[in-house]
Amino acid sequence: MSIPPTYLDVLAAATRIDGLANRTPVLTSRIFNAQLGIEVFFKGEHLQRTGSFKFRGAYNALSRLDAAAQRRGVIAFSSGNHAQGVALAARLLAIPAVICMPTDAPQVKVDATAGYGAEIVRYDRLTQDREAVARSIADARGLTLIPPYDHPDIIAGQGTAALELCQAVPDLDALLVPVGGGGLISGSALAAHGYNPALRVFGVEPANAADTYESLRQGTRVTIAPPDTMADGLRITTPGKITFPLVQQHVEAIITVTEAEIAAGTRYIMAYLKQVIEPSAGTGPGALLAGKLPSGVRKLGVILCGGNIEPQVLAELHR
Repeated sequence: MSIPPTYLDVLAAATRIDGLANRTPVLTSRIFNAQLGIEVFFKGEHLQRTGSFKFRGAYNALSRLDAAAQRRGVIAFSSGNHAQGVALAARLLAIPAVICMPTDAPQVKVDATAGYGAEIVRYDRLTQDREAVARSIADARGLTLIPPYDHPDIIAGQGTAALELCQAVPDLDALLVPVGGGGLISGSALAAHGYNPALRVFGVEPANAADTYESLRQGTRVTIAPPDTMADGLRITTPGKITFPLVQQHVEAIITVTEAEIAAGTRYIMAYLKQVIEPSAGTGPGALLAGKLPSGVRKLGVILCGGNIEPQVLAELHR
């Protein structure tokens, strides 16, 4: 499964998930546009099933397994959003699912994953390798491992969010996409450049978890220490083997944002668009409010990647 996906794979994924994934709304704010002096169109993936874009890739990947693999079941590792996406997709397809989740995963995401019927195995992300834990269980039980981002079907599925945004606003000149392991941004870039080769694509990443930024700077995949950021969905230590070359090929630049900027972006969307998003989704708005968007953009699409925020984090943001 190391062959990278193409724009045609994104189109096929869009057909596969049609009627199952929500076609999420595109949101705008007159106040935000006036403040920035550009038009911004937010793709509301926080309103996707399971509360994030991850359901798209999960359903696309699980639906492509053969009957024998579906009967045996799947396993995934995730801090929460991929966990929920796989759990729900597995339930819809009647596939047994095991999810490895870190001990510090947001409880709201753990509870939701369990609610979809998945078996949960916990691990310590500071001392254990999550993929090694999952692979050990997969080998022992004959399960198919569904990684959170480094998989062609996952990448193609995630790209359908950007495809929908391009279809809804066909004259965009740029996209701004949160970056974790690279599944969303690589899929989004494939969709964007398949739809319009002239579209500029930018990523946004926490400064405390800037593995992709640093990898692009050095020209090779680098590994960082387990990051400390409120954007829990973006706590990745190294870009994917499949996703990183796609990022190198299709993404113009990675913008990094501080924790304060992430918090400001998250608060702004809640205050002015009246939408509850998680800090990972606040990275894009945070970058814009901080004036970090490169010049020359007049009509920008921004993906709000998820809305699964812990109640205590929500409270702390508004203190």
